[in-house]
Amino acid sequence: MFSSRKNIYIAEAIGTFALVFAGCGAIVVNDLFSAPLGHVGISTVFGLVVMAVIYSIGNISGAHINPAVTLGFYFAGRIKKEVILPYIASQLIGAIAAAGVLKLLFSSHASLGATLPEGGILTSFVLEIILSFFLMFVILNVSTGHMEKGIMAGVAIGGTVALEALMGGPVSGASMNPARSLGPALLSGNLSTVWIYIVAPVIGAWLAHPTCRIIQGGECCHVRKSKSSL
Repeated sequence: MFSSRKNIYIAEAIGTFALVFAGCGAIVVNDLFSAPLGHVGISTVFGLVVMAVIYSIGNISGAHINPAVTLGFYFAGRIKKEVILPYIASQLIGAIAAAGVLKLLFSSHASLGATLPEGGILTSFVLEIILSFFLMFVILNVSTGHMEKGIMAGVAIGGTVALEALMGGPVSGASMNPARSLGPALLSGNLSTVWIYIVAPVIGAWLAHPTCRIIQGGECCHVRKSKSSL
C-alpha cells in the first residue's frame, strides 16, 4: 500500500512539473524570443501538456495536477480527506521545482509565466471562478471516480484547458490551478495577487459538484468503493 501511494504522489509531482515547465515555459519563450508562439500557441501548449499528462499518469494518480481539482474530487465525495494534503503537497513540489528550473534557464524573465490580473482584480477573480467551474464540471463528467483517464478524457480536459486559456488568458492568465500560479509567483516574487489564483479555483471547483449532480444524478458525485482505493 505504501509503495502504491508513493507512486501516486510521485506521479502527481512529475505531472505538475510537466504542466508548469511546458506551459509557463511557453510564456517565457514567447516573451524572450520574438513571440514565436503567440497567444494561440501558448494556449495550445497548455492544452497539449494537460492531455499528455492525463494519458501518461491518469491510470496511476488520476492526473489531478491541480490542488483545486483534488479538492473538487473531495467535494464530490470521490476521494477521502486523508489523501488531500499529500496530493496537494506533491503538486506544489512539482510546480515549484518546474519554476526553479525555468528560473535557472531564463533568469532574465521577470515573471516566469506567473498569472497576473491584467483585467483588474475583481474581473480576474470572477473569471477564474467561472473558468475553474467549467473545467471541474468537465472533469467530473468525463472521469471515473477520481481518475482522469480513458480514450477521450485527455482530449476533453486538455481541450477545455486550451479553450479557456484562449478566452481568459489575456484577462486573468486563465490559471484555474493554484499550483500552476504559486510556483512561478514564489520564484519570481510576484506574490501580491497570487491569492486570486488560490481562492478562485477552489470556489469554482466547489460549485461544479452540485451542478454535476443536478445534471447526472447521484452517480456523478457518489463514491463507488470498488472503483477507488482512495
